Amino acid sequence: GARSSVPQKLAEALSSQYGLNVFVAGLLFLLAWAVHAAGVGKRDLLCLLTALMLLQLLWMLWYVGRSYAQRRLIRPKDAHAGARWLRGSVTLFAVITIILGCFKVGYFIGFSECLSATEGVFPVTHAVHTLLQVYFLWGHAKDIIQSFKTLERFGVIHSVFTNLLLWANSVLNESKHQLNEHKERLITLGFGNVTIELDDHSPPCNCSPEHLCAALAQGMYYLYPFTIEYQILASTMLFVLWKNIGRSVDGARPRHAGLRLHGVLAGSALGLVALAATLGVVAVYLVHIGRSKAKSEAALAMFYLYAIALLLLMGAAGLLGVRIYRVDEKSLDESKNPARKLDTDLLVGAASGSWLLSWGSILAIACADTRPPYTWYNLPYSVLAIAEKYIQNLFIIESAHREPEGLPEDVCTLRVVTVYNRAASMASLHFGDAGVARDTPAVKGSLGRQPGLGKEEQEEEERRGKGAWSSALGVPFFPGSAKRRVLRNITVFLFLCNISLWIPPAFGCRPEYDNGLEEVVFGFEPWIIVVNLAMPFSIFYRMHAAASLFEVYCKM
Repeated sequence: GARSSVPQKLAEALSSQYGLNVFVAGLLFLLAWAVHAAGVGKRDLLCLLTALMLLQLLWMLWYVGRSYAQRRLIRPKDAHAGARWLRGSVTLFAVITIILGCFKVGYFIGFSECLSATEGVFPVTHAVHTLLQVYFLWGHAKDIIQSFKTLERFGVIHSVFTNLLLWANSVLNESKHQLNEHKERLITLGFGNVTIELDDHSPPCNCSPEHLCAALAQGMYYLYPFTIEYQILASTMLFVLWKNIGRSVDGARPRHAGLRLHGVLAGSALGLVALAATLGVVAVYLVHIGRSKAKSEAALAMFYLYAIALLLLMGAAGLLGVRIYRVDEKSLDESKNPARKLDTDLLVGAASGSWLLSWGSILAIACADTRPPYTWYNLPYSVLAIAEKYIQNLFIIESAHREPEGLPEDVCTLRVVTVYNRAASMASLHFGDAGVARDTPAVKGSLGRQPGLGKEEQEEEERRGKGAWSSALGVPFFPGSAKRRVLRNITVFLFLCNISLWIPPAFGCRPEYDNGLEEVVFGFEPWIIVVNLAMPFSIFYRMHAAASLFEVYCKM
């Protein structure tokens, strides 16, 4: 009752404050290293992160050991948490994270003369931490912990914020690399008044196989986007586990959603065309940007035109999906679901990063003294980036709150009609043709038939009524199966488009850096700080939206 919930709320408050303090202290270390604070070097930062990972490793080993000892006990599970596709994604990104760790170990061996031992210990610890954490998430992401609840709250929240600090560390390393490349390009674009001072962290000694070290250093930055996604996905799964501690289980049975690829040819074809176009645009952009002023401006104009076309298509698809849902009278699923609530909060929160950049660009275009021709493409691009995320969030949230599809609507109706016809024929044998359907309110209500009409006329009347209601709202009328097919095509198309839009910023195609106009208006340092803070959220939004759309598709 109320008394038992008081200690739980207290433990939740204590553990969340502990986690926030760990996170704030870690962020301060990261900031101190980033700004070259006196007395704080990379060795101190890596020591802190290694200690946090070791502490999490101890807790996970204790939890897994205790679970194995009590394996015969029946434990409550959250059917909505730790979906198989989510665990699969974490595993894929974890494999790439381990490969990144191998690259770091190789880099450390090459520069071992002048690097601290912590730079070798950290990637090894991180690889072990990644392996055990993936095993833990596969086995225990669905758990609803009901014993040792206070201790477990501290263990899980420590794990959440350890992963967030590892994410922030990866983001910072990747941002520094991007910033160095960006500073080198600025002179090419003609912004000579910006001070170019490279923030170089290369070791002060020579690497024995020089070409190998250069290849490892370059390769690491292509793998960072994947490890960034791994750490944020792991932290979200652990957060759901933390929210589930001590929760009372509702009686909902787990729903097994299958991946059906039938009937989504149009959405898949359009999405794959968008993906192929993205790969081409990114390749051309990275080759031309920074080569000369003319080539850089042409690359920026090409990127903006491509992104405008794609965002227009995505916005239109999302709007159509939302309008179809608005016409549908199906009941909403209002059950308490921590995993779904977190997904929604993350979508809106991560979109805020992109919205910040877009509003910054709009303001820069409005306030600039001179505007090169290519910067005008930035205005519709920024407006569409805001609108498209707004519409897509509505579509995903609407989809997530729909009741799961059972049998297709037309199949359900067919079965009801068949059962009714059999009952009517049996009744007529015993009681004569008394018109059972007309006199039975339950049957009349369930089938929505009007007395005095034949079957064909009744179906035509229903179709006409639904069509009039749909057209009054400006939506084309779709029967049950056609509506579901359209929604699935929209979902597949948006899924592939979000993966397409994740690729450019993750691999260095960032017009927010290269445009130059915002830096003139806001100043170099302030705008770069805004971009470095907002860009990771913008990149994460695309991956998280793709994951949410995949879940929506499986539910349809």
